[in-house]
Amino acid sequence: MYTQEITVNNEVGLHARPATFFIQKANEFKSGIWVEKEERRVNAKSLLGVLSLGIVKGTTITLIADGNDEKEAVQALVELVQNNFDE
Repeated sequence: MYTQEITVNNEVGLHARPATFFIQKANEFKSGIWVEKEERRVNAKSLLGVLSLGIVKGTTITLIADGNDEKEAVQALVELVQNNFDE
């Protein structure tokens, strides 16, 4: 299991379009991937799950992956968030 915290800094947070990019990236990996905000954990490959967290600008989330490509998965998602979802 591999985890890393990151703060979402893009203007709209993790809503609609950025969330779609996030889920598409998560689905490129075989590992199970979760997003945790406070005490809630959801599947990072589920649009409804990710949207249900209500992640806004300035929110710190924890990315958790478990599987053969767990480290690569978390690093790719961290990069996506750091690049403001390429927007």
